[in-house]
Amino acid sequence: MVKYELIPAQLLYEGVVSADCFFEPKLVEMSTIALAHDAHYVSQLMDLSLNAKMVRRIGFPLSQSLVDRERYILDGTIQASLYALEHGIAFNVAGGTHHAGRDFGEGFCLFNDQAVAAAYLLDRKLAKKVLIIDLDVHQGNGTAHIFEKHPGVFTFSMHGDKNFPFIKECSDLDVPLPDGMDDGAYLALLKENLDKIFTIFDPDFVFYQAGVDILATDKLGKLKLTTDGCLRRDEMVLQKCRQNGLPVQISMGGGYSEHIKDIVNAHVNTYKIAMDIFGF
Repeated sequence: MVKYELIPAQLLYEGVVSADCFFEPKLVEMSTIALAHDAHYVSQLMDLSLNAKMVRRIGFPLSQSLVDRERYILDGTIQASLYALEHGIAFNVAGGTHHAGRDFGEGFCLFNDQAVAAAYLLDRKLAKKVLIIDLDVHQGNGTAHIFEKHPGVFTFSMHGDKNFPFIKECSDLDVPLPDGMDDGAYLALLKENLDKIFTIFDPDFVFYQAGVDILATDKLGKLKLTTDGCLRRDEMVLQKCRQNGLPVQISMGGGYSEHIKDIVNAHVNTYKIAMDIFGF
């Protein structure tokens, strides 16, 4: 998607960051991907032998360049999580591939970047309890599938009830939203549920999927949030993490507004508020 090129360009243009704030990911290894995904499924993707039915479910024609693209995204989120441990917060300009489950791809997602990164931190004992906050308008069904009943991971998805995927998985906490929800109702519900999560679960690392397809301008979202409401959403999540002294990795997730500037500006706002809250 063109937004993945425009976001860093806009950040540089506005002087929000400098060029040395960026890092370049590598192709992640199969053994790392298999920390969260079924090894046979990973192998079939890597050697391009995935069956036609699953390829249709993913929605993209399978190719080496597509698999490599997803491997770069995974490494970007893993590296960002390591930077977050060091600096408090870090981003993957892409990512948010939350529809990929343990042994399936779906919704243009082959591998699940935040799930793999969470499994990586847990495997290396860099975190003990991980919270995944998914505020994309679409349910993080793949993430829920991967971490079903995993005691070290709490999955939270607040999403459009009548939106894709139409068959939902069970997150640790799902908050389905009616079509047409506006800023006030959304933010009140988010605050209530964040307070609940931090009462019942004590994470030491947070992954945040910050899709901007909640905007009223989004062609697929069906919600009615303004750009300011989206910014206040990010502020609420990141303030909660900062107050609890938690490192945060952020992946961009979805955004399908008619005008690309609406998507890019909303994503850039996430960077701006993160830098303000975390003192950069």
